[in-house]
Amino acid sequence: MENRNANEMVPSESEEWQNLILPSELSPEMIMMMEGMAEQLKSKTKSLMKTVINYKELMVLYTCAMKTVKTKFEVLDSEFKVRYSRNPINSIVTRLKRTSGIAEKLARRNLPFTLDSIRENINDVAGVRVICSYVDDIYRITQALLQQEDITLLEKKDYIENPKPNGYRSLHLIVGVPVYFSDQKYTVKVEVQIRTIAMEFWASLEHQLKYKQNIPGQKEVVSRLKECADTIYGVDAQMQKLREEIAAMEDTPTEEDVLLEKLERLDIKID
Repeated sequence: MENRNANEMVPSESEEWQNLILPSELSPEMIMMMEGMAEQLKSKTKSLMKTVINYKELMVLYTCAMKTVKTKFEVLDSEFKVRYSRNPINSIVTRLKRTSGIAEKLARRNLPFTLDSIRENINDVAGVRVICSYVDDIYRITQALLQQEDITLLEKKDYIENPKPNGYRSLHLIVGVPVYFSDQKYTVKVEVQIRTIAMEFWASLEHQLKYKQNIPGQKEVVSRLKECADTIYGVDAQMQKLREEIAAMEDTPTEEDVLLEKLERLDIKID
């Protein structure tokens, strides 16, 4: 038997791939079609990458708008702390809606998942929740926010004066907030929810319970939740009235007393 060199008997790896990808049987037309398909795939990949990047930039816009609104409330709370020796705001929470939540909301409305569709149709991508101690503080800080020149009120729903059938109470605002990037100014929508500590307590528990489906006596549970909401609102009203009565019993300070109190607050730490 004739001995052959191993390299002569076995084709190289590059030759195998060349024969696999472009066999000699392919016509010039077929090769052109394959090249066209590859170019289309490349173009679609590039378009998808641009969309992902633009989506990320949009989320950055919403995040910045959310921070702007949060800062505005923090400034108002600091002002009240220095000028009136009390904080109307108990806490502030921010939330950026998840991509899955955005997609589900658009799908329910039979709307496309595009950047323009998100901007135009979804108002709660950026959310700020403000928890106050008293009901009157809700309206006081709302008025202070809305009178600022760079805040635009787009929508307002007062579920405190007009609660939902299940007893839910809160003040909802949709505001337009300016966000400045290095090359452009954008107006971004932010949803603001303002409620008392008691309202937040009820809403948190109701949110957990409403996902427990097919439980015995569900109608009775809903009815009892409504009763709890009314009771909680009654407590809010009593606490506010009590605060007003205590304030009324205090002696009216003289001009010197007011000046001295303001001097004593000069060194109050501003968070």
